[in-house]
Amino acid sequence: MFAPALQTLLRLVYPPRCLMCGGLVEQDFGLCGTCWGSTPFTAGLSCTTCCAPLPGESDELEFCDACLQRPPPWTRAVTPLLYRDNARVLVLRMKHGDRQDIAAAGAVWMAHRARGVVGPRTIAVPIPLHLRRHLKRRYNQAALLARGIARELDIDWCPDALRRVRHTPSLDGLSREERFLTLGDVLVANPARTRLLEGRQVLLVDDVMTSGATLWAATEACLDAGATEVCVAVLARVAKDA
Repeated sequence: MFAPALQTLLRLVYPPRCLMCGGLVEQDFGLCGTCWGSTPFTAGLSCTTCCAPLPGESDELEFCDACLQRPPPWTRAVTPLLYRDNARVLVLRMKHGDRQDIAAAGAVWMAHRARGVVGPRTIAVPIPLHLRRHLKRRYNQAALLARGIARELDIDWCPDALRRVRHTPSLDGLSREERFLTLGDVLVANPARTRLLEGRQVLLVDDVMTSGATLWAATEACLDAGATEVCVAVLARVAKDA
């Protein structure tokens, strides 16, 4: 019976702030009008399997040249943001600045895009961190996003369905081919969680898609574990024109 009064008091002491600039906003985990307008949310035509922006307009499924030449093992991919400007700042703050509140907002944006992709038996699975990096960062941003998406879409999720069996250096600066070589045998299904993936659609969740190498390895691990289909949701997509 004291909950409404307590919430009102908390809002007076800690009013909602814009995730980007810190200005006052109406709701928690939101952006002010100015920051929203300058944040590159995805719009228009994009590749069905990698979310790369495409020219033109169409209601049909469309694919970029790279995905036509080498189709990814997942079926669909969705993202709310292009990795540039405000979106890049938000991702880096979430990833390296302990801004877990950004993950809460990002999960809502991602769930909105993924709603037409998932089914009642879909399970959300985050891309895992190696233990060394997890201990250093103290949290896995992909797991925070997966948990939020699962809550929004009312689907299952499993934070440790996949394992990263070998520590890898940062992929920044590596070419597409180098990324694929580095990640080829790094991600595997967790034997203790295989039964959760068998016969189900998996929604792989990560913060950023660049070359797709990490998601490629994770998808193959899920399919090897018995998943019937894999779709992908990322918070932001690095694009050539971004």
